Order: sequence, then C-alpha cells, then structure tokens
Amino acid sequence: MRAYVFTDKALASEAGRFVWLEIDTEKAQNAPFKKQFPVVALPTMFIIDPATERVALRWVGGATVPQLQKILGDGRTAVRGGKPAATSPVAAKPGAEAKTAAADLALSRADGLYGEGKDAEAAAAYREALDQAPDGWPQYGRTVESLLFALYRAEDLEGAAKLARDAYPKLRTTPSAANIAASGLDAALSLPEENPLRKDLVAALEADALAVVENPQLQIAADDRSGVYYTLVDARKAADDSAGARAMAERWAKFLEDAAAEAPNADARTVFDGHRLAAYRELGQPERAIPMLEQAERDLPDDFNPPARLAIVHRDLKQFDAALAASDRAMAKVYGPRKLVVMQTRADIYKDRGDLASARKTLEDALQYANALPEGQRSEGAIKGIQKKLDGLPKS
Repeated sequence: MRAYVFTDKALASEAGRFVWLEIDTEKAQNAPFKKQFPVVALPTMFIIDPATERVALRWVGGATVPQLQKILGDGRTAVRGGKPAATSPVAAKPGAEAKTAAADLALSRADGLYGEGKDAEAAAAYREALDQAPDGWPQYGRTVESLLFALYRAEDLEGAAKLARDAYPKLRTTPSAANIAASGLDAALSLPEENPLRKDLVAALEADALAVVENPQLQIAADDRSGVYYTLVDARKAADDSAGARAMAERWAKFLEDAAAEAPNADARTVFDGHRLAAYRELGQPERAIPMLEQAERDLPDDFNPPARLAIVHRDLKQFDAALAASDRAMAKVYGPRKLVVMQTRADIYKDRGDLASARKTLEDALQYANALPEGQRSEGAIKGIQKKLDGLPKS
C-alpha cells in the first residue's frame, strides 16, 4: 500500500479530508491503541469517528486506488450519517431509492459492528444489506468482501465459501474478484473432507481463482494476484496433484519475478520478496531467493525482514552457520511481537543443527519475552504456540 497506493496522485484530494495516522503495532507505546482497536490481520485500515472514537468502518487487507477512494467515501458517510437513526424515513422513499437507503443503513450498522469486532452480528447485518440492495448497488463489492471476512472470523467457513461462489460472477471483472475467489477457495479447502458441499465448492472456486490469474486485464494489485496463485497451489496439493502444484508454483514464481522486475524502486520491489520466497520453497528451490534477499538487505539496511528470510533459506539448505549469522542480523533490528517469529526460526535452526540446548534456551527466552509484552501486544495464542514447540523438543 505504501509503495503502490498511498503515494498515487489520484488520492491528493483526500489528503485534507482526514487526519491520517499510521500505527506501528510492534511498538510498545502503541499497545493501548491496539487494545482499543484490535488488529487481526495486516494491513488493517480504520476510519474512526473523532467525536466518539467509534470505528465507523474497518477494512482488512490491501486496496487499489479506486477501492480506497470508495472506502474513504463510505467512511465519511458512516461518520456523518451512519448512526442508527436515519435522518428521514426510509419507507417514504419509492422503489429503488428506498431499497438503496435501506441497504445503506444496514451497511452502516454492519460496518460499526465489524469495526467493534462483533463478527457474527456484523455478518448478519451485511447479509441484511445485501438482501435489501437493488441491482447495481455501488456498495455490493465492498459489502461482500467485508461479509466474507466477518464469516471467516466467525468460523463460518461453509457460509464464506458459498458466499464467494455465488457472488463471484457479479464481481469477476472488478478489483474484488481476487479476494473473493482466493478467500472463498481457501474457505472451501478448509472445510472437513466429510462436508458434502466441499468437493463442488472447491471445484467452482478453483475455476474462479484460475480465471483471475489468467485475466491480465483485471485491475488488481500484483500482490493480490499473487495471493490467488498461492491458494491455487494449495488447491492442487489438496487434490494430491503434485505435478499440478509444481506447475502452478512455477507460474507463480514467474509472475512475481516479472512484477519485481517492473518495480520502480527498492521499496516496491521488496513488496514481492515474501511471496517469492514462498513460491521458491514450494518448488524446493529456496536458493533462488538468496540474490533478491541479499539485494534487499543492502537496499533496506534497517529492515529486519531480508535477514530473517535469509535465515529461513539457509536453514532449508542446511547452511546453519549462515542461517545463524542472518538470524543475528535480524535480531538486531526486530522488535515487538514480530521478534517472536525470528526467535522461533532461530530455535528451529539450532534444533536442525542438533544443538538442542540452544534451541531450548531460545524458546525459553521467547516465552519470557512473549509473557512480558504489554496488554494489546501480548498474545495467548503465541504463548501457547511457543510452549508447544518447547514441549515438543526431545529431552536430550
């Protein structure tokens, strides 16, 4: 978003309409903000009513410039007029206008619930908005995407997959297509094997996801298209189609290499590093990531990500000294909850090297660090995960 969207000149007119805040959720001083406004995935954007500090609208994930413009417009509407009481009776408005007003009111209510993290209630309100909406309602795409994420958070995977299957035909030429297809396919793949709808949902949504990556005219962000490739690889693996998974991973890697080659600067190029590493690891060729990560480390000397990723690559290649050296460089730069990820990779390196004492000590340090994080950053899930890894280490 920083490399490709926020700097777009088309957004200049929005600059004075909002007070813009960027929150580094890794910094301890921002833990109270994160406690008040929980962040379940990155990026997350909030539009907050300054009078009440109520979240008027929450958007999880990236956005194209047109999508962001719509999000900002909807956020202003939610702050100004999205209160539960309508300014005029909806029932008094005729035809499509009445449907639009009813849908808009339900959407405002849903956005408020969604912003408060009341996912199941938000999902019901988003469904109400869709049920009320007339054909051609301009908020349809954003409402479906928000409902999809709310269903995920409410653990209604079947509902999410069915929503994506049914909504995709209407959104296949819009920027929403990538998220709908990929998230829907991921939900379908996550259903239990015994679910009677799983096979048909996976087949339909895999076809939709494939249509997304094969449509070069679709105006979506390159990293969103990459996310669709990622899910398509998972679909082939779930089908026990190793050849198909490999072929898709090759296409994915080629797409990312081309996107990185066209990037205008180092910040934009490194946007693709994490996905490129994932694609190369799927291919069993992590060494292909070394040149790009070494270049990224030179270009972005304060960023912990390049050396942290190099540690993963060298571990895969059983180059343990190089892996620990890269881990050292990452540890010198990382802070906040993300430090726990680097520490766990470091423990894995020690374990693979056969140094169980150092692996255990690293995980014990990680556990202590995780418990000491302030409220808002402290994660019980992360603590349990580290404890599980610690308990799983051989005794000697």
